[in-house]
Amino acid sequence: MRQAGRYLPEYRRLREKAGDFLKLCFTPELAAEATLQPVRRFGFDAAILFSDILVIPYALGQSVQFTGGEGPQLEAIADRGGLARLKAKLDHRVLAPIYDAIKLSKADLPQGVALLGFCGAPWTVASYMIAGSGTAAQEPARRFAYEDPDGFAELIERLIDASASYLLRQFEAGVDAVQIFDTWAGVLPAEQLRRWCIDPTRRIVAQVRRELPGAKIIGFPRGAGTALVTYVQDVAVDAIGLDWTVDPIFARELQSRLPVQGNLDPFVLLVGGAALDRAVDLTLAAFSERPFIFNLGHGILPQTPVAHVERMLARVRAR
Repeated sequence: MRQAGRYLPEYRRLREKAGDFLKLCFTPELAAEATLQPVRRFGFDAAILFSDILVIPYALGQSVQFTGGEGPQLEAIADRGGLARLKAKLDHRVLAPIYDAIKLSKADLPQGVALLGFCGAPWTVASYMIAGSGTAAQEPARRFAYEDPDGFAELIERLIDASASYLLRQFEAGVDAVQIFDTWAGVLPAEQLRRWCIDPTRRIVAQVRRELPGAKIIGFPRGAGTALVTYVQDVAVDAIGLDWTVDPIFARELQSRLPVQGNLDPFVLLVGGAALDRAVDLTLAAFSERPFIFNLGHGILPQTPVAHVERMLARVRAR
């Protein structure tokens, strides 16, 4: 869950060297270095490709910039007319440096260490494309979806095709598995969740599997709550990511069907100490008897001390 980032001093030096976040993502040698840094420091079982979910709108022709302290800034798509500014298909020439970064990372990883790729799910990516930035409850995208569902569906259709195509190219370049992040799934009511999150992700997985039947895919619909049952039933993922709010008792039922990933609270990792030890133990006790990937329930917070990560890993590995 976002292994590389501002909590690592070596990443901060690399980020300063790149000067620009998109330059870091689109310079293969730098992106590969960011991918490999956490594995070198902590000996993780897998590396996560260093990139961003917004490279898809960027490769569809939308203006994307990252402003220090403010996050991503996009040329907002306020209505259906804004869709005309987008390319009909994903421009893989724009994304070629990312595929090169995958190849470089794969070549330098220790034997037995997996490489994970990813993309954002259509709903989450669309929410940024429409608002032009991250918002607390993604209200611009929700308004668009309610007021013009046909126009919103047109954008989602484009993102389904783009996402499947992007993931297939990642597999071709050498990733061992991918994760589909629906970071903003939890803001939607049940009917909208099924329409804009679950069904589009189901179709992405199906498109990837038509070309690559053995593709390993993890789904992560953050905040989906009890709708995780529907997600697991409808979307043919190989594992399901759990955010930190998911009750382990509920999640163990999911774990009887497929492996689960998660779900340590990133904030308790930030706090550290006895609270972290207890949280790690509870997570392991809840899930370790069945197939399980120990992980955070979302991305690591930038201000997390490196010593807390080391403490967490030592406790996990001692079990």
